[in-house]
Amino acid sequence: MLKIYIKIFFIAIFVFILDQFSKTIILNGYRFDNDCFSLILIFNKGVAFSMLKSLDEYLKYIQLVLLLGVAIYLYINNKYLKDYFIGISIIMGAGFSNLLDRFIHEGVVDYAYWHCGFDFAVFNFADVMIDIGVVLILLKSYKMDKQSQK
Repeated sequence: MLKIYIKIFFIAIFVFILDQFSKTIILNGYRFDNDCFSLILIFNKGVAFSMLKSLDEYLKYIQLVLLLGVAIYLYINNKYLKDYFIGISIIMGAGFSNLLDRFIHEGVVDYAYWHCGFDFAVFNFADVMIDIGVVLILLKSYKMDKQSQK
């Protein structure tokens, strides 16, 4: 199990560092704009699509409790870690990176804005990584379910 914990740690740290690096570039003033995509600076005080922003200061503590709760649950019920460690690692690294933003910047640093044909929410690398982590967990679960039906 120690090998799994080490893998989780390094994958999560890798995602965390990449996300913080991308945000640092934007915080230092880099911008881009064309007909479909822009790099802008937004401090999202809510969650996805700015939902729950009315929770204001409490949101970061709720997110902290949720992330720590998930980490404790997975430590206690470590049977899930073996099969889903890549997706879990990605989600945890991205989640803690967005959480750090809440404590440092009072909101998550969002910067990627798609506006070609329709306006989409402004998001960041961590948001994409969370989506990828969830998809990896769902695909692995689906694959394992198919195998158990044989």
